[in-house]
Amino acid sequence: MKRTIFNDEHHDFRRMFRNFLDREVVPEFPKWEQQGFAPHEFYRKLGALGVMGFDIPVEYGGAGPTSYKFITIMTEEAALAGVSLGNYGVTTGIVLPYLLKLADDEQKRRWLTGCAAGETVLAVAMTEPGTGSDLAAIRTTARRDGDHYILNGAKTFITNGSQSDLMVVVARTAPVDADDRRGGLSLFVVDTTSDGFEVGRRLDKIGLKFSDTCEVSFSDVRVPASDLLGEEGAAFSYLGNNLPRERLAIAAGGCATARAAIEHTLAYTRDRQVFGKPVAAFQNTKFVLAECAAELEAAQSMVDQAIELDDAHQLSAVDAAHCKLFSTEMAGRVIDKCLQLHGGYGYILEYPIARLYADTRVSRIYGGTSEVMKTIIAKSLGL
Repeated sequence: MKRTIFNDEHHDFRRMFRNFLDREVVPEFPKWEQQGFAPHEFYRKLGALGVMGFDIPVEYGGAGPTSYKFITIMTEEAALAGVSLGNYGVTTGIVLPYLLKLADDEQKRRWLTGCAAGETVLAVAMTEPGTGSDLAAIRTTARRDGDHYILNGAKTFITNGSQSDLMVVVARTAPVDADDRRGGLSLFVVDTTSDGFEVGRRLDKIGLKFSDTCEVSFSDVRVPASDLLGEEGAAFSYLGNNLPRERLAIAAGGCATARAAIEHTLAYTRDRQVFGKPVAAFQNTKFVLAECAAELEAAQSMVDQAIELDDAHQLSAVDAAHCKLFSTEMAGRVIDKCLQLHGGYGYILEYPIARLYADTRVSRIYGGTSEVMKTIIAKSLGL
């Protein structure tokens, strides 16, 4: 089906970004993937391209309000090129919105210019050992001490943990109230060069090798009170407000990776000869790829509508849950079928389908598991 959400400006941007990937990322990607992260120079190049400043006000060097369509294009082109944008999506799509919505003018002056230039890379630290999706169980504490807060605790599964310059940290500023477990949590922007901040293990994951995921800890880290983000005790509501965009990003990624898997598989099955004819000539291959294409079209239509809703500031938590659940489950099915059509070569990392298979599995876990999405949808049905 023809997609109708893009105009000539978007098509021009797609061509420009495709050229950037071919020139700056594709040749370097194997090295970056092996070391487990992209160098800061990569983000500075993205900053020079202007894509680190989406939604950042012009006075801070940004592009101003920007449609999510541009980030969607970047996601799609990276998947088709067989590369990853590393933690770009975490910095711009997940963490930056907290600064844009909650930072006061003085904080924006200190932080946003560096973000727009790609000089300041961001991370967010929510999950703790044993808490998982239960953010109300957070035990990291921030105790007021004059003009500072004293931060103590540990976090795990922190994307960009070893490479970030600023980290938005969720900490408890008041004891747990049995009647309101969600209260008493606050957000702090922590300079990762602070004394007492330490990066622990870099976790060895099944996929997403290009994205560093770490354990981090805070031992009497002194955080200036001026680096409290938003109001004390209001973190839980802030976290919930940003989740629809995060889940839209994951859903769009599911469609992008599924599309890339189909394209790679079409090329492989047309070239690969079995019993004297191309694999693509067999009816089974045609039927499997037809199923994959139909599933992708259904998910893409849903995601494209959600992008339009996001542009209109009307994307709800339920809308995003529908998108994330359907698109990530679809991507898992499609990529698995595409790998099967590669035969034994599909299991070899030399082929893009193998990395897509490993990378996509976590999409049904992070940003809220598929089970959490089903719970949100069920509640919307009155169940």
